[in-house]
Amino acid sequence: MKLSVLLTFIILTSCFQSKTQTENTETIVSNYYFIRHAEKDESDASNKNPHLTTKGLEHAENWSKILSNESFDLVYSTDYHRTRETANPIAYKNGIKISIYNPSDIHYDSFLKKTKGKKVLVVGHSNTTPVFVNNLIRTKKYEDIDHDNYGNLYIVTIINGKASSQLLNFN
Repeated sequence: MKLSVLLTFIILTSCFQSKTQTENTETIVSNYYFIRHAEKDESDASNKNPHLTTKGLEHAENWSKILSNESFDLVYSTDYHRTRETANPIAYKNGIKISIYNPSDIHYDSFLKKTKGKKVLVVGHSNTTPVFVNNLIRTKKYEDIDHDNYGNLYIVTIINGKASSQLLNFN
């Protein structure tokens, strides 16, 4: 059911994007999809850069299936095994290389300028993903993600500089 809701939203968003671009060549639509990395291996608490668990790798593949109707122009990930491994299936399906970003050193206006008019996936963490989304929409709408929640999909659409957002949950 949730998959069909997402697919309907994506189809409608894509149709809207295509229609607005043909009616008014000045309309610029940027679409951003944000997810948290999948389940990481927590067996060694001292390991600050763990890989995904088997369940996490399956979850990453599921994200790739959920987002399979989207053609991404760019895929961003933090420089950790767990985020890159979550982003890999989607980047691979889209034939693009993952771009690495540092959430503590991101310049949001530069990011928006660089990604203007693009469809972008960003893979982050439970505390950095909502902050990133909030900075793009320029309001504190979203809180940190619960430790055991790996199913949030934040969708931000910016049309001619005006942002809207939606949160879908696939837990």
